[in-house]
Amino acid sequence: MSMNDPLGDLLTRIRNAQMRRKGKVQSPGSRLRGHVLDVLASEGYIRGYSTTEYGNGRTEFEIELKYYDGEPVIREIQRVSKPGRRVYAGVGEMPQVANGLGIIIMSTPKGVMADHAAREANVGGEVLCKVF
Repeated sequence: MSMNDPLGDLLTRIRNAQMRRKGKVQSPGSRLRGHVLDVLASEGYIRGYSTTEYGNGRTEFEIELKYYDGEPVIREIQRVSKPGRRVYAGVGEMPQVANGLGIIIMSTPKGVMADHAAREANVGGEVLCKVF
């Protein structure tokens, strides 16, 4: 089965696992997913993740979800740029989420980063998803 939107699949797996109050969730591995998980971990939205290597170059991520007082830390995670409609933003028109309480994960020429890091690096790019 071919998958058109691997990042959307990752976000849906996280969303579904948090609705069921799971502690961990597995997802197939890719470089883009790994970079997005790095940003989520550095911003404190997930506890972390580990990579399991299988044969034939196949990898899998095991993501540890984070909860505070029984509620998920990620209240909402939403895909912005989709395969059918790509969304790009320059430094000047970069959107804010929940008046700065959330983050936007962007793919820039300098790598995948949160919106505040992209503003500091003075780069724009593709708006991958928003988290708050």
